Amino acid sequence: MITKDTGIYIHVPFCAKKCAYCDFYSEPYRKNTVENYVSAVLRNIKAYSDKSCIADTVYFGGGTPSLLMPEQVRTIIQEVGNNFILSENAEITLETNPNTVDLKKLSAYRKNGVNRISIGVQSMIDTELKFLGRMHSAERAEKAVIDAYNAGFENISCDVMIALPEQSAESLLYTIERITALPVKHISGYILKIEHGTPFDCDMIKNILPDDDKTADLYIKMVDFLKNKGFLQYEVSNFAVKGYESRHNCRYWKCLDYIGIGTSAHSCHNGKRFAVDRNMNDFIESPVQKITITDDNPCGFEEYAMLRLRLAEGLNVNDFPEHKNSLLKKIPVLIQSGYINYDGNYISLTPSGFLVSNSVIEYLVF
Repeated sequence: MITKDTGIYIHVPFCAKKCAYCDFYSEPYRKNTVENYVSAVLRNIKAYSDKSCIADTVYFGGGTPSLLMPEQVRTIIQEVGNNFILSENAEITLETNPNTVDLKKLSAYRKNGVNRISIGVQSMIDTELKFLGRMHSAERAEKAVIDAYNAGFENISCDVMIALPEQSAESLLYTIERITALPVKHISGYILKIEHGTPFDCDMIKNILPDDDKTADLYIKMVDFLKNKGFLQYEVSNFAVKGYESRHNCRYWKCLDYIGIGTSAHSCHNGKRFAVDRNMNDFIESPVQKITITDDNPCGFEEYAMLRLRLAEGLNVNDFPEHKNSLLKKIPVLIQSGYINYDGNYISLTPSGFLVSNSVIEYLVF
């Protein structure tokens, strides 16, 4: 009897140009390196082979996965199907940069098995895109969405970045208005954060970013505006038309099994968390990707609660009966502060609570 299921994450660590705010592992695009990398990905999928396990989601993240040719993506999807039971309705996502796709290429991705596309729009204002170091224009981003729709993609997601220098509520809502006018079903709205060691990690950038109050105002306005457009918040940074939530990303927040393939990829698989080393040559040359165990016993109460509270659905206080009384004692002050809701079973964060989620979760859980 088949009782197991998993998600497959494929990290594609290649970029035409690395964004100054990004701290994800990536390398410059080189055709030969990419070909060798894809071969290593195929080898590693086989290494994790489990013919009794259903692969319910496949997610190509990056980097810029749309630098892969459609034929390379097809080969990877086929290898997943050769080594797992690839669900007939599996969600198969490919992250894309607007500059790397057109109607022909998107049609080929769709034909070769991808059924969900995630487009890194970030903004529909060219000056904001220039600040972020994005190479595409608002017009090009809009065309990418339309091309994806015309290529047969019904499930289209767009990334938006908020709390940019000089960004006003009006300019943010202009971006969201333009995106929601397109055939989009999902939006991820991320607050710009300065990551250590990135080019943006300097006083010149930090000094021109909005303060916490302005950032909070932008976030709340985004949540309200998207709700009015039919995009319901289901996670701290994610909004979807009902039924179009990211099934793969929900695996992370629900402590479900997933296997990460590729340099710097993370996994929660067979009762352990582990990460692949950040070394391109090692990954390409090793028979099996080198990993470091990061947690021998994941998804205990603290981690489970922390992840569940990222979701709008929240945490069911009955999931861990031994912690229920402690949680119930802490609830009243958080309700009074407007940070959480409680319906007798689920503790869920309000939009204001999401803004200070780290502090709320720490108070509740630890």
